[in-house]
Amino acid sequence: MTKVKLNILGLSNSQSQTGAYALILTEEHGRRRLPIIIGAFEAQSIALQLEGLFPPRPLTHDLFHNFAVAFKINILEINIHKLEEGVFYSVLVCEKDGIELKIDARTSDAVSLALRFKCPIYTTEDILRKAGIYLEVESDQPSPGQKRNMPPTKPEEKKWKGSPLKDLEAKLNEAINNEDYEKASEIRDEIKKRKSK
Repeated sequence: MTKVKLNILGLSNSQSQTGAYALILTEEHGRRRLPIIIGAFEAQSIALQLEGLFPPRPLTHDLFHNFAVAFKINILEINIHKLEEGVFYSVLVCEKDGIELKIDARTSDAVSLALRFKCPIYTTEDILRKAGIYLEVESDQPSPGQKRNMPPTKPEEKKWKGSPLKDLEAKLNEAINNEDYEKASEIRDEIKKRKSK
């Protein structure tokens, strides 16, 4: 069975299920994309890691990572190995004291853990043939107004848009402490935009 390495392209709203998100994986050396429908909690966990935002208290995937590290368990890779009736099945390939073990996992959880353990994600050529799609795009950059990794936020008045940079940094810390990660992501983007000018 040929393994194909995947990278995370981003997240977007699911067009088929309300309240769900599409996790888009892309083959490392090719143009095929693998869209996987995931829940809002898992999307937030993945997005926070992709955005480099760290909550003051650990989320479930952070807790799992901290627990595994404390007991010297490492995740070597993630394998999305089966597709059945539209559901993707994955395993965590774990190692402790030289012993390798495979543990069944939901694909959304597996990807979230892959980010935390900085391990590769693989699938099979067969799955890519069945569920992969070709996107004829010149760039993987999001379209204007679309965030690459964070689930889209609801429109709200952004009072911080005219704030000084020092105030923005304070508001960013406040948003993270309040676990308002969507707002934190928007403020962080505004800070980056200002610093790049």
